[in-house]
Amino acid sequence: MTLPRAASDALLERMTALHPKIIDLTLERVERLLAALGHPEARLPPVVHVAGTNGKGSTLAMIRAGLEARGRVCHAYTSPHLARFHERIRLAGRLIAEERLSAVLDRCMEANGEAPITFFEITTCAAFLAFAEEAADWTLLEVGLGGRLDATNVVVPRLSVITPVDMDHQQYLGDTLGAIAGEKAGIIKRRVPVVVARQHPEAMAVIAARAERLGAPLHAWGEQWVAEESRGRLVYQDERGLLDLPLPNLPGPHQIVNAGTAVAALRVLGEGDPEAAVSRAEWPARMQRLRGSLAALAGPAELWLDGGHNPAAGEALAATLRRMPPRPVHLVAGMLRTKDVGGFLRPLAAVADRLWAVSIPGEANTLPAEETAAHAEAAGLRAGTAPSVEAAVRAAAAHGAGRVLICGSLYLAGHVLREWE
Repeated sequence: MTLPRAASDALLERMTALHPKIIDLTLERVERLLAALGHPEARLPPVVHVAGTNGKGSTLAMIRAGLEARGRVCHAYTSPHLARFHERIRLAGRLIAEERLSAVLDRCMEANGEAPITFFEITTCAAFLAFAEEAADWTLLEVGLGGRLDATNVVVPRLSVITPVDMDHQQYLGDTLGAIAGEKAGIIKRRVPVVVARQHPEAMAVIAARAERLGAPLHAWGEQWVAEESRGRLVYQDERGLLDLPLPNLPGPHQIVNAGTAVAALRVLGEGDPEAAVSRAEWPARMQRLRGSLAALAGPAELWLDGGHNPAAGEALAATLRRMPPRPVHLVAGMLRTKDVGGFLRPLAAVADRLWAVSIPGEANTLPAEETAAHAEAAGLRAGTAPSVEAAVRAAAAHGAGRVLICGSLYLAGHVLREWE
């Protein structure tokens, strides 16, 4: 299904021409535009700022579910979008309306003029403008890339949250865990509490050092709190006591870490319902079962969708598949040139029977299907190519009542959701 073109689409297209680089990390341009707009970032409802490599979106969705269950009204800013840009800006609990989105985009374009600014920077300013002018109890902000120089890092939050840090975006953030963790830890502010998920020791050391240097109270997994699965339940414990909660409704053992992080955040805030946080959160393209027209092509096979794209996500997907009722697993994968394709696919080789590689439709930076297939073969998977997602799903489903997983990129996931769900 092709979505109808809206007025905001033309504005968004114009914004992409203001700065040729998709990613160019600095705060100077966004600070200039926010000043021209009257500093909306200073008028936001209290902010929870979330950074990390994996689990940012899921953790934010759980925090929002916990707050909203107690009647709190939340703004939320996430990226990237999957089917439509409006998904990035949730205004007082609802996706931003087309008329409101067009209005704030237009105001940002007028205030910016022809000055260079990236697409993410100017659209972040638009989100802040919308949030500043609509009443809410909380503003939940997801970092776009990194943290220290991300466009969202112009706020002084009520709480900072850092989800698991792993190797990704090395060309921008550094080629060691310590360097990447340093960029993520850039969201920590002086004397502002920070909740930290389970981390590799190298990353944790960097995060803890920055928190100590800034006098930011640290609430870290394994120190101030812990969360684990026990007898089909999520057991959370911190200095205030123990919570016996249901398992997260978002599937996969990695969601235990995200759920614990969200509960820890709510406990530090003194707000929200921890049980609702883990049982009511919704977040598309994170081991999402598809049931639309594309699923019909899969016949008796289950069809699943996930947007994970780095080695840690590959490990998490493999662990999730191992926990599911046994069925033959077939992968439909499309990835970007900038990703560690082998690192993502190697963990999946142990749980999948075969892979069909596709190029991501409409994405200039897609890895050609033939190259993805070659990486898959090198990782130990039997692999072939398909001319489209539809053809790949049909080919995978021809092997019977197995489990077909479309994976490798949020851009591929967005294509699937736009066209078939």
